[in-house]
Amino acid sequence: MKKIAALLLVIGFTTTITFAQNVKDEEKDDATQVSGDNFSLEGALVLFKKANSLEEFEKLLNDESNNVNNLDLNNDGNTDYISVESIKDNDTHAVVLSTYLKDNEKQDIATIGIEKTGKEEATLQIIGDDELYAKNTIIEPFEVDEKSGKSKGPNVSEVKITRLIVNVWGWSCVRYMYAPRYVVWSSPYRWGAYPSYWRPWRPMRYGVFYTRVTPYRSFYRPTQTFRVVNARNIYMPRRRTTTIIVHKNRGHKTVIVKQAKRGNVKAHKTVVRKTPHRRRK
Repeated sequence: MKKIAALLLVIGFTTTITFAQNVKDEEKDDATQVSGDNFSLEGALVLFKKANSLEEFEKLLNDESNNVNNLDLNNDGNTDYISVESIKDNDTHAVVLSTYLKDNEKQDIATIGIEKTGKEEATLQIIGDDELYAKNTIIEPFEVDEKSGKSKGPNVSEVKITRLIVNVWGWSCVRYMYAPRYVVWSSPYRWGAYPSYWRPWRPMRYGVFYTRVTPYRSFYRPTQTFRVVNARNIYMPRRRTTTIIVHKNRGHKTVIVKQAKRGNVKAHKTVVRKTPHRRRK
C-alpha cells in the first residue's frame, strides 16, 4: 500500500512539473512578441507582388487564409481590418496600411514606399510604424547572385554570394500605379462599415503565427538603409496614430492612452501596466 501511495505521489509530482513547464513555455512564447510582430511585413510584400491593384491588395491582406494579419490592437478579441490608402507625388508613391480601432481612431501599421529610378526601374521598401515596431524596421525584396571564385582545394571552389536590390518594375501592382490613368486609391471602408466578404477571426497565439509567416522571409530581408526617402517624406505629414492602443510587449500588456494636442494644451499619455501572466495553480 505504501508503495502504491509513493508511486502516485511521484506520478502527481511529475505531472505537476510537466504542466508547469508547458505553462512556462506558453508564457515564454507570448513574451517574445511586440505589437507589430502580429503583422508580417514580409507577407504584406508577398501579397503586394501578387495583387493587380491596390483594391485587390487590401482584400488579400484581410483574407485569413493568407496568414499575414494577426493584429488585435484594441484588444477586443477579433483581428483588425487593414485598410489601404495611396499617396502620390510625381514618380513617388507611398501605400499606407492602417486600421480603425474605433470611430475616428486610426492607427498606421506600415507604409510601402515606391520610387522610380529609371525608365523601367523602381525600388520598393516597406517600413513598420514606430508605434508598433522597433524604430527603422525596414523590409525589402532581394535576390541572391552566386559566383564561383578561386578554388580552395582540388575540388572545392569558393562561392561568393551577393544580395541584389530587386527592380520591382515588373510587379503588376507597381505597373498599375505608374499607368497614365492611375487614380490614387483610398479604401472606402471605415469603422463599423466593412466589406460584405470580410469576417474577423480570433487572433492566434504568436508562436503559431510566427511559424506560419516564416516562409515569407525567404526573399525579403531587413535592412538599415532607407532607399525610398522621397516616399517617406510625402507620407510623414499625413501619418496617423490613435489615441488608444494596446501594446503587447515582453510578457505584459501596456495600455497607452494619448491625449492629442488641443490649442495650447500639451499632449500627455497615461501608461497602465498589467502584470505578466501568472502560473496556473
